[in-house]
Amino acid sequence: MKVLLIDAGNTRLKWTTLRGARLGRERALDWNMRNLDRVARAVLRTKAERVLVCSVAGAAFDRALRRAARGAGQRAPQFVRSTRRAAGVRNGYLETWRLGADRWVAMLGARSLIPGRALCIVDAGTALTIDLMDSHGRHRGGLLVPGPTLMVDSLLNDTAGIRVRAGRNVRGARRAGAMFGRSTRAGLLAGSTMACAALIERALAEARRELKARPLLLLSGGGAAQVAPLLSVAHRRVDGLVLQGLALLARLESR
Repeated sequence: MKVLLIDAGNTRLKWTTLRGARLGRERALDWNMRNLDRVARAVLRTKAERVLVCSVAGAAFDRALRRAARGAGQRAPQFVRSTRRAAGVRNGYLETWRLGADRWVAMLGARSLIPGRALCIVDAGTALTIDLMDSHGRHRGGLLVPGPTLMVDSLLNDTAGIRVRAGRNVRGARRAGAMFGRSTRAGLLAGSTMACAALIERALAEARRELKARPLLLLSGGGAAQVAPLLSVAHRRVDGLVLQGLALLARLESR
């Protein structure tokens, strides 16, 4: 059976196919409210017997996927939700459904790739999320803050003085390796990225104390390249965790 796997994030959509145990090439497109139908149609052109989706993109995008599936003659997409437990992982939230499906599925993917290890899983995207999972697969909770880009955008959108002083082309203003910016633009970029790196390092230190063990730090997401150079702790870059988790669920359900 061929399964189409879709990871629908806040601003970016990634997808691949699964045949048996083999994952295909990952593809990606940026999306917004103006192009959501076009992006949904582009993804659903890939013919498959089943469509499995992890979405935090919102109701409008989910409806666009359903429309695109009908138009392409595909089966209706199945949307993954957070559950109490799956594939050796136990959800640590008091109310299971409140854990974002992307974080839940990413933990499943991480556990399948690196079983038997305590993991600190960081996704640096529109939001920066940190989830701690012990070596037994128990989710010990997580943290959420704005990602570097969202931090910059919030200051530009919600403050008049900073917006005027920053000017245009905020992104790309930071000098490689520079800690302190010599302009408002450079300071925004350096400060937002350093804030995320510092939080990751503090969270990892707290995780070590809580678990009395040294969890492996996994770094993923579109902002990972910005944050990684500022980390002074060992880490492993692992992208595509949500697609890996979807693939795991698809295999388990086909047994």
